[in-house]
Amino acid sequence: MQRKSTSVAVLVLIALAVVPHFGPSLAAQWAAPTPEQLDQLLAPVALYPDALLSQITTASTNPQEILDVNAWLEQNPGLTGSALTDAAQQQGFDPAFIALVNFPQVLEMMAQHIDDYAEIGKVFSTDQGAVTASIQRLRAQAYDSGALQSTEQQRVEVQQAAGQTIYVIQPATPQVVYVPVYDPTVVYVRPAPGAVVSAAMITFGPGIGISVLLVGNRPWGWSGWGWNWRAHRAYYNHGYWNGWTSPYRPPHRTYHPRPIVWGNRPGYRGNWGYRPPHYRPPNRPVARPNPPARRPGGRVPPSANPGGPNRAEKPGPAKPAPDRSPGRPGKPASPSQPDRGQPRPSRPTTPSKNKPAHPERPSTQPAKPEHGQARQGRPKAPAENKQPRPGRPPKQPSPPGTPSQPESKQPQAN
Repeated sequence: MQRKSTSVAVLVLIALAVVPHFGPSLAAQWAAPTPEQLDQLLAPVALYPDALLSQITTASTNPQEILDVNAWLEQNPGLTGSALTDAAQQQGFDPAFIALVNFPQVLEMMAQHIDDYAEIGKVFSTDQGAVTASIQRLRAQAYDSGALQSTEQQRVEVQQAAGQTIYVIQPATPQVVYVPVYDPTVVYVRPAPGAVVSAAMITFGPGIGISVLLVGNRPWGWSGWGWNWRAHRAYYNHGYWNGWTSPYRPPHRTYHPRPIVWGNRPGYRGNWGYRPPHYRPPNRPVARPNPPARRPGGRVPPSANPGGPNRAEKPGPAKPAPDRSPGRPGKPASPSQPDRGQPRPSRPTTPSKNKPAHPERPSTQPAKPEHGQARQGRPKAPAENKQPRPGRPPKQPSPPGTPSQPESKQPQAN
């Protein structure tokens, strides 16, 4: 008994010695992105209204919930207005997601690029100041390029605080929010001197009514969201965000983070004009012929992708082997034409043993007179019923004892 308790004490001492060194090694596996890399992650949403942007950044702290809420929206397409908000609240979702269910295209985009928003959530949880600085850097570039400006859909305010320029974006109408749609490879690039911008670089989707969110006694109410740019903090429910009071616990863990390839996005090495292969701006649907029914900006199953790698190829009819005779090189013989005349003596036909003849369909039309040999696969008429053509001697039967040669499967060239 004493030996057993001694062994347990030794194991406890070893664990206490190993855990302090093993814990920092686990934390060191994740390296915070550089300011340039963080700009790449936030570029698609940095020009969103402040309240919507605070919902996106706080929701990114739980990537599994992004996938769960997006799947729940796809399973409940008929819910709208207060019924949608009440149902999301009954599911136990975090306040950010209860507000975001009214913006399904935003949740679709986040689910499509789940690894990017998971990385944003990590940075936001550890250093909100870095996220704040990145957003203001991107807004300053878009303002200098002429892309960020007040319109009928949004109001852009330029403020000065302690020698720092702050860009604030609010909806032009308090009850309606327009989600901007833009190309990060364009809006952050200052045009060349003398260049004239022919069209607006930022467009907007249809207006989304948020009257159901204009409540002050709910943590997901629209007025409780925003950003204190001077304090470098985001807030919800009229207070700074420090985590959820009753966090959502997913029933199943299906999200597995993957490493981010920084070179596969705009802004690689500070070059916003860089377009990665197959890149398309966020919220901009791909043009496909006859696309399947889905939500705006949603995923398309691999089987529905026309011409994709998972599309099954239809087996086509086998092509006849080409005739490589010296007289007509490279020209395949047509199986639909009958042989005219007798086979040449110098080229005896060989029977095909491995290819059985296909049964022919019964014909409803009277048989036409044959030229030469009968068509392949069709039964020959009895010899006594076949009348020879005038001007052509009848075919003589073979002498007794002569072996009969089977018909050739391959047609002979004339």
